[in-house]
Amino acid sequence: TRGQLETLCAEAAEHNFPTVCVNGSRVELSHSLLEDCDVQVAAVVGFPLGAMDADAKRYETEAAVDMGAGEIDMVMNVGRFKDGDHDYIVREIRDVVEAADDRIVKVILETCLLSDDEIKKACQLVVQAQAHFVKTSTGFSSAGATLKHVKLMRETVGQFAGVKAAGGIRDTASAEAMIEAGATRLGTSGGVAIVKGAESSSDY
Repeated sequence: TRGQLETLCAEAAEHNFPTVCVNGSRVELSHSLLEDCDVQVAAVVGFPLGAMDADAKRYETEAAVDMGAGEIDMVMNVGRFKDGDHDYIVREIRDVVEAADDRIVKVILETCLLSDDEIKKACQLVVQAQAHFVKTSTGFSSAGATLKHVKLMRETVGQFAGVKAAGGIRDTASAEAMIEAGATRLGTSGGVAIVKGAESSSDY
């Protein structure tokens, strides 16, 4: 609701989070609520299944950019990937990257549905398509981020992409463990609790 978004954006501004992550119909409102600070709006695209046509993802991206999105979190087409249609995956990611017009694009792999070898291959395709981050999860499938998968993603993308761990990260200890494993961004609905936990354990 509008009230929940107002709270979300106020908390993000207060704690200097990089982004708020919202659905497309809420990009314009979130952008207006954050226009006086450095917090960006990240719009989800192809969310949460990733199974729609690639042209629909491109259009979603263009619409989100027009409404003020500063980053795009797109869901990879897991079914087409598992079919071995890797050219399709690279093409759909490149289409979104192009439509994002130099904005950061994160590709959600839904790692709980993939084997270790599939995670490695998906990461390689994301790098090939020149997206900026690989991301673990939507938070809507059978499991969220795991330390094992985050480490594997970091090892695979190396210096060529960031790693966003998302799904099930709700406290300071789990957040710190994900960062230690190689995550450079966290997706969480528990951001305020994580920050307050870190502050309470700090010496300053």
